[in-house]
Amino acid sequence: MERGLESCRRSESNDLRAPPITAAVDLQSRVQETLDLLSPQELSNFRIFLKSVDEEPRVTPLRLELAGNSKERLAGLLVQHYCEPASASRVLIKVLQQLRRADLLRRWQGAGAADDREIPRKILKRSYDCVDGELDCYDLRGKRKAFIMCVEKNRPGAHRDICLMEEWLGQCRFEHTQCIDPNKMELIEKIRSFRDELNESKDDVGCCLVTLMSHGEKGFIKMEDGEKVSLEDIFEMFNNKNCPALQEKPKIFIIQACRGEKRDSGVETDDEPMESDDVAEKRRLPTFSDYFIIYPTQADHVALRHPRTGSVMIEAMSAVFKQYGNKWHIADFFTKVNNRVVHTEFHLHEEPIKVSLVMESTLTRFVYF
Repeated sequence: MERGLESCRRSESNDLRAPPITAAVDLQSRVQETLDLLSPQELSNFRIFLKSVDEEPRVTPLRLELAGNSKERLAGLLVQHYCEPASASRVLIKVLQQLRRADLLRRWQGAGAADDREIPRKILKRSYDCVDGELDCYDLRGKRKAFIMCVEKNRPGAHRDICLMEEWLGQCRFEHTQCIDPNKMELIEKIRSFRDELNESKDDVGCCLVTLMSHGEKGFIKMEDGEKVSLEDIFEMFNNKNCPALQEKPKIFIIQACRGEKRDSGVETDDEPMESDDVAEKRRLPTFSDYFIIYPTQADHVALRHPRTGSVMIEAMSAVFKQYGNKWHIADFFTKVNNRVVHTEFHLHEEPIKVSLVMESTLTRFVYF
């Protein structure tokens, strides 16, 4: 870090205006965060593309050679030559465009992007096993819409679930619609109205997230009065035929409800109190695609909810997000959540209960909030 700062100070003698030290520290940190997300091959290409960037003063081949393969030194070199955030942004954008890293471009696009604090910075986890070296992400720049249904009556801890979900959705920049303690018809009408608003929206919709928290059994959620609503019927409302606004957009469903009556007591290991709960020319899509569905437990099993702290899955989601933020692709995020759930100690009537989340996906790209 010090190397980059000293270089920036030396640049004053070359008529470059150096920013304050704190700004330089932040700029170098942001540049290095971006470089850290490049594979070794991408980093090598980055150095090649940097030589041809039409931004003065140009980075010389000698300076690049002196920087070696160190990402820290390369970040320092960029700060030395492009102390102004706007200049650094232009350079990073030009190089990332040639690398085809659209996921990282968003962090630098727009004048003064380095000083934008409205949207939290993301550190995207990516796989280096992609054949073409490119990570294809959904474009979530449109409106993010969410629907929360929760049965609070006779479900102690449910109110905390609502609070945690609202907090999580706010951090992920979702606008949400609430539906609390509905009967069967009220739920169907409200969720259909929510779907219709998506279809009629004049603004582009980037993503839809539906959270259903209630009692349940396999394939159904239950209302407070015992009436059942088919999950398949709800999923179908948002498919590519019934919700064209969400074609090729991620549709995420978080289901917090039992899926049956079975209880898994777990298996004791050496490692050593709660409650349950033109036709020929048209491109075609499957009727169901771009779905991501999370269940809090295996098929036919109970879900877990604490009367004070709320549902185990919802609480784990909140805790993992506080620790890692939005750095993970959604499947990786819920894998982290599942790890926490699996290792949660849970008892029902003094008997141990263990659960594992279940993820079902027809996503075609990666989802980063």
